[in-house]
Amino acid sequence: MGPFLLVWSGQAVSLAGSAAVRFAFIVEVWSSGEQATAVTLLSLCAMLPQAVFSPLAGAVVDRISKRTALQIADAGGLLVVGSLALLHYLGAFESWQVYPAAVLLGVCAAFQFPALASAVPLLVRKDQLDRTNGLLAGAKSAAGIGGPALGGLLLALFGIGPTLLVNVASYAFALVGVRIVRFAGDRVTAKPGAPRRRITADSVEGLRYLFRIPSLRDLIINFCVVNLVMVFGFALISPMVLLRAGNGALAAVNTSVGVGGVAGALLMAAWGGPANRGRGMMLGVVGMCLSGLVAMGLVGGVTGWCLTILVAALLMTLVNASMQTIVQTKVPHEWQGRVFGAVIFLSQISVPVAMAVAGPLADHVFEPQAARGTGLFTVLGPLIGDAPGSGMAAMLFLAGIGGTAVALWGLASRSIRDIDILLPDLDAPPEPVEQSGQRGGERDEMCA
Repeated sequence: MGPFLLVWSGQAVSLAGSAAVRFAFIVEVWSSGEQATAVTLLSLCAMLPQAVFSPLAGAVVDRISKRTALQIADAGGLLVVGSLALLHYLGAFESWQVYPAAVLLGVCAAFQFPALASAVPLLVRKDQLDRTNGLLAGAKSAAGIGGPALGGLLLALFGIGPTLLVNVASYAFALVGVRIVRFAGDRVTAKPGAPRRRITADSVEGLRYLFRIPSLRDLIINFCVVNLVMVFGFALISPMVLLRAGNGALAAVNTSVGVGGVAGALLMAAWGGPANRGRGMMLGVVGMCLSGLVAMGLVGGVTGWCLTILVAALLMTLVNASMQTIVQTKVPHEWQGRVFGAVIFLSQISVPVAMAVAGPLADHVFEPQAARGTGLFTVLGPLIGDAPGSGMAAMLFLAGIGGTAVALWGLASRSIRDIDILLPDLDAPPEPVEQSGQRGGERDEMCA
């Protein structure tokens, strides 16, 4: 696993730097007007490009080496954040610029996930996939520990400029890690005489592949609906915490997300994941909804928020790692870039819709009703209260109930619950190269 750990460490550092910048972006837009809509719009600017461009990015990933695709993603992030840093130190930085920056970073993320996920089978053995995917999810969660704390510290002491520079350095570190590692079998071979397909046609093929296989189709449709319901609530956690307790509380909550994710990664590394991945994923989603949404909306105070979101983050790590392993073991490697791109598109295309709706509903419907005790709050008032932020807490509660119902529907579906039985594993790709001297005949091609 040596090559994987080099790539993993670089990506973990860049994720930490990006988390610090995301925290700075949230504080920047919140300070301009204290509106939930502004915060959810920022999230929308990041998520919508990632969802929309993922099929196209997946098709590109399958046409080039995985190393090149990862370098494109990291270099793109470095260029975007570096441009913001340059604007800041030239005295030309303004708050509105974080929105187009979030859009461009979302496009970079659209390349990063299918490239990294499809590269993992080239770096580790098949029996290490569950644990490796847990480590990848854990790296993202670990970034949630240090990133917001670092971002809050840098903002308090120096402002947004040093935060941007830290992210620039982290992207550079990730690029170095990808560049010095060789990926076994990282070659793209075209069939002799095969016609050159348009990139848009290849993008659609990833979607068609998923829908040709009933278990994968049903699983992705379930995830799409779950995300629609859950993100309707999750998008409001940051503005709710900011409104009720301020920047320090938000940093603590974000750090708890990281702690939970790291705990989930360690659990995944030691355990290896559920034997029945389909059932395990659906039960994990039920737990996420009950802890991270229902309980999050009901409890009050920073301690309660941190505990509930920690449990949800732990379960999310297990769910995401299991989902990646399913694609890595049941989809031919030459299709994995397109399929991972399609997975992101189908599972997250509902997310921007939820984000676009959640903020205005909170500002103009739920918060006013909570303050007056009217509408739904004639019933929910005794549970949620009427203090500022109660409207958003009610939305978390309702989203959690809806997400739990959707996950139970998935658990009742045999095509999802028994996906490991109904869809056997395929043959693994070539074994990873552990020593730099092995497979010398492939060295020049892989290092190009």
